[in-house]
Amino acid sequence: MARPIVAIVGRPNVGKSTLFNRIVGGRVAIVEGVPGVTRDRLYQDADWNGRKFTLVDTGGLDYREDGQIISNVRKQAELAISEADVVLFVVDAREGPTGTDGDVAAILRRTDKPVILAANKVEEFHKPNELYEFYRLGLGDPLPVSAAQGMNTGELLDEIVLNLPAAEDDEEEEEITKIAVIGRPNVGKSSLVNALLGEERVIVSDIPGTTRDAIDTFINRNDKQYLIIDTAGIRRRSKIGIATEKYSVIRSLRAIDRSDVVLMLIDAVEKLTEQDKKIAGYAHEKGRASIIVVNKWDLVEKDDRTSNRYIEDLRSGLGFMQYAPVMFVSALTGQRVHRVLELVDYVAEQQNMRVSTGNLNDLIKEATMHNPTPQDKGRKLKIFYGTQGGVKPPTFLLFVNEPELMHFSYLRYLENQLRSAYGFEGTPIKIYLRKR
Repeated sequence: MARPIVAIVGRPNVGKSTLFNRIVGGRVAIVEGVPGVTRDRLYQDADWNGRKFTLVDTGGLDYREDGQIISNVRKQAELAISEADVVLFVVDAREGPTGTDGDVAAILRRTDKPVILAANKVEEFHKPNELYEFYRLGLGDPLPVSAAQGMNTGELLDEIVLNLPAAEDDEEEEEITKIAVIGRPNVGKSSLVNALLGEERVIVSDIPGTTRDAIDTFINRNDKQYLIIDTAGIRRRSKIGIATEKYSVIRSLRAIDRSDVVLMLIDAVEKLTEQDKKIAGYAHEKGRASIIVVNKWDLVEKDDRTSNRYIEDLRSGLGFMQYAPVMFVSALTGQRVHRVLELVDYVAEQQNMRVSTGNLNDLIKEATMHNPTPQDKGRKLKIFYGTQGGVKPPTFLLFVNEPELMHFSYLRYLENQLRSAYGFEGTPIKIYLRKR
């Protein structure tokens, strides 16, 4: 988006995520008392005295340790610095400046961007002399704050706003399609997100559980705005151990709650599992439009019937999600990835479709003529009329004489008639009964 970007950086465990949550006003980033919990860049819009900006939380910068994850975290933080308009460098006032702080400061001094030095975890604000040693970082006056207690964060925000580029006239907000990428650990969610973005936006590793937060990224394709949410893999309840993983799962479920469309990833090699069914079931119950994306398709040996057999197995295993289109991709090679957003546009349009009251009642009348309504002990269900009550998902209200006479199979019949007439591909349909 056009909002200026403020990146929070620093070594591990200095309170970056706590400060991020304090500024954006909620527990968005996972906070634990151990280093290395935040790994990817986490974006969230913030507002201070009417000035809007995007805040970015990053993983801890550490130039004295190495390894695949640490190296990728470092790369993500450096990308955040490169795209930022203002850099917020957080240090630990209790510990004082460390060698790693000096390494980070050396990099920030070489940037041409405003850098605000925030000394976090300050307990006694009347003793500024305790912060003097941070002057040797060469980044100006350290600003004392306590992110956990919220002390002095107003002054910090004033300083951030003061350093932002000149504000432009706010343009009218565009409609944004929110896409949650969901599935079990290690099915290729982050790889697919990176393939859609055309860059290594999120960390990819063979280690299950590498993604911990729900990572938001805005992209623009063909003059359309999308918010893509990469989520942590959702494990079986019995497999969830540490608190960090529990919070990761909660955030993944919340990502589904705030999305318009979900991309339900299936591992083509491992095929449909019970956990896949549970994850898809949650999206279905929440009324989210869904696309089943079978990833790693390049690893499957094929003949001319392979894809058809695979779809038949999916339809059998996901009986409640017959409406969801299926596509086969390879995030690694890019195979068919370009079609994902095209399909997202289509199902988003389907979930926003409205049927006029007149056309709906004509359909109900014709449906009941071909297949009369249920009856029990001489009492017959009468559908007086229907109306559409909402979209996302399409929701219909039927006014009847006795709701208890409606059988679930007849509701399914009416839903099939709606789909036959209007499509509604990719989206669940909700039908509610009201006694007139």
